[in-house]
Amino acid sequence: MKRIENADMSEYTSFRCGGKADLLLIPDTPDELREALLEATGNNGASSEGEDKARGVLMLGNGSDTLVRDGGYRGTVIKLGDGFSRIEIKGDRVTAGSAALLSQVAKAAAAESLSGLEPLSGIPGSVGGAVFMNAGAYGGEMKDVLESVTALSIKTGEITEIPADKLDLSYRHSVFSDTGDVILSAKMKLTQDDKETIEARMKDFTDRRNDKQPLQYPSAGSFFKRPEGYFAGKLIQDAGLRGMSVGGAQVSEKHAGFIINTGGATASDIIHLMRLVQNTVYDQFGVMLEPEVRIVGEE
Repeated sequence: MKRIENADMSEYTSFRCGGKADLLLIPDTPDELREALLEATGNNGASSEGEDKARGVLMLGNGSDTLVRDGGYRGTVIKLGDGFSRIEIKGDRVTAGSAALLSQVAKAAAAESLSGLEPLSGIPGSVGGAVFMNAGAYGGEMKDVLESVTALSIKTGEITEIPADKLDLSYRHSVFSDTGDVILSAKMKLTQDDKETIEARMKDFTDRRNDKQPLQYPSAGSFFKRPEGYFAGKLIQDAGLRGMSVGGAQVSEKHAGFIINTGGATASDIIHLMRLVQNTVYDQFGVMLEPEVRIVGEE
């Protein structure tokens, strides 16, 4: 198991900023994961893809939805290693480890003429993170293809397979935010289709992302959750905030739903800009935007 003290979290999060964590543990097997949890908490528990505030334990996926404050994280970060990145395909079922990138899983499925992951193929996150928040894009969500999840129980340390209909999957939510169990792998049921047709759909989604999203800058994707009856990006744009900056953080001129690091942004810059956006949109439209990004650590 890899151990890194004073780990610079800007290297492990997509915003490319933020402070240091006291300790980063990278287990490669379930036994090493249990060992990491035991060391970090004194028992087998931590919050999967989330935070145990009492003990200072943070489970980290690909870091594409996490911002660590500039004061760093006083505790242990656990990030699943390459041993949790395996992808296995049998028939129309794809089983992928929690640390596997969603984009890699989609490409592996397409190579086997399996369809269903095309809308999600450009999401820059891990399978575990995608399950944890029921990630979605272009009308597709993880719950559309997810059959079951293998998870480690924080109460017993046992590994069990949980059917998707028991995961309380809804908009950017799953049962794991409540139970804290650690997602180890996910099994997805896809459908057979023409390989070239699947690849063409993936290319179309990729082209749309490249055209509409500021992918050349560090960000966490869409920063805010979609408010019921509205689109966050349009509210922000209509509030006149497109291009607004605080330090190195900016509301993207290309897509107002993104907050980007234009260079040298601190976590504080991003948080201050977030609050400015929230207050302005609320003052003008009476809608309070909620961040989709997890903000953790010390000021």
